[in-house]
Amino acid sequence: MVTSEQRPMLRFLIVQTTASVVGLQCWMILFNNFAVENAGLDGLQVGIIGSVREIPGFLALLAVFVMLVIKEHRLSALSIVFLGVGIGLTGFFPTFTGLVITTLIMSFGFHYYETTNQSLTLQYFNTATSPLIFGRLRSLAAATSIVVGLLLFLMGLLCSYRVMFLAIGILVVGAGIWGLLQDPTHKEVTPQHRKMIFRRKYSLYYFLTFMAGARRQIFMAFSVYLLVKVFQCTVTEITLLFVANNAVNFVLSPAIGRAIVRFGERRVLSVEYGGLIAIFLVYAFSDTKWVIVTMYILDHILYNFAIAIRTYFQKVADPKDIAPSMAVGFTINHIAAVVMPAIGGALWMIDYRIPFVVGAAFSLVSLVAVQRIPRPTQ
Repeated sequence: MVTSEQRPMLRFLIVQTTASVVGLQCWMILFNNFAVENAGLDGLQVGIIGSVREIPGFLALLAVFVMLVIKEHRLSALSIVFLGVGIGLTGFFPTFTGLVITTLIMSFGFHYYETTNQSLTLQYFNTATSPLIFGRLRSLAAATSIVVGLLLFLMGLLCSYRVMFLAIGILVVGAGIWGLLQDPTHKEVTPQHRKMIFRRKYSLYYFLTFMAGARRQIFMAFSVYLLVKVFQCTVTEITLLFVANNAVNFVLSPAIGRAIVRFGERRVLSVEYGGLIAIFLVYAFSDTKWVIVTMYILDHILYNFAIAIRTYFQKVADPKDIAPSMAVGFTINHIAAVVMPAIGGALWMIDYRIPFVVGAAFSLVSLVAVQRIPRPTQ
């Protein structure tokens, strides 16, 4: 149950998470078409911007030092403002340099919000409640993604890219400013360390976080590309896939949170990685489009199981370590984002199946690692 003291933080996280999803979905839906049609970028330039987009995630550990001068919930809201500003300005700078700059602004906002969002959830909600909150926020994100897609489709019939980017940017900035005016904190929460934290007892958390980032990058870089390149899926089919995927996750995400509470992190993560081994192997060796589409949706469902990595950390961590450790974990997760797409692309050129076989191998290693998580006790 959420207590009266926790409700302001839950309301704060709901509003800011909704704004974050609105902004990110706008950028993801519009960026590639805008980059080609208005900015005239080639594949190399789009790829460079994709790498630039991940730099703020890699630098998430710097949030620890920012929190020396800004309270964490204010950094969270300020991050949403930066996200909105970056998106709102995108349409005004249809050049390679302009898009690099606006992407950096947008990405710093998104990644720093994600870092503080995870940290605040673990600090303000106990081990029995935090999985439910994470599941609820994931469900909200899926529903918001559907609404944003429909909204942008309708706006696209009447508005230019500049107007769409600006309108969504203003909406996101407004939510961030609302957040800056709130104080959802209460005094019973343990004060956080304001320094970098690396502890040996968190080594399993670090390892699982890195492996989750590596497998996620293989999925993000090559799953849709597989559908388009190998199975010739149309834009309409990919759009419908995104809508169906978000609809499924809207329904299932809260159930995943409840499963973590009931069965524990070890079992849930074992199901995730066992399922991923099968999914990656099907990606590699199936020659049926609708089987691959089904695997894509299942992959997204299992991605939500990764909530259990954070709730496992919550159970073993010193309460003072949560904020700095979330920042460090986010950076570790993004180490793979810097190297995996390039390595996977080189392997794809040899045989498109190889990146997915590597993903299956990563999942097997993770499956073995999660067996080190203690079994839950009554």
